[in-house]
Amino acid sequence: MAIHNIHDAKSNLSRLLEQAAAGEVVVIAKAGKPIAKLVAYDAPEQREAKRIGFMLDLVVPEDFDELDNEVTNLFDSMQLLTADALLSQYGAPALQV
Repeated sequence: MAIHNIHDAKSNLSRLLEQAAAGEVVVIAKAGKPIAKLVAYDAPEQREAKRIGFMLDLVVPEDFDELDNEVTNLFDSMQLLTADALLSQYGAPALQV
């Protein structure tokens, strides 16, 4: 492991980078005190992008957006109440407009 001062590292950066790429560890020091370590960079392998989430195998059916006749009939048979009907049903006075 070679130790180089900052001035030497600036002057010989290309040579130090070659040494680091070859697997050697290069230490850069300031006033004799190590402040940085120059080592070879191992780039991570390119991986296939991962899907995030807990439903990784979820498949949406083709007819997802179509209404089911049974559900449609339930909504059609519901009785809609006006605001006045709701107020009178629960004992609240009707609003005067």
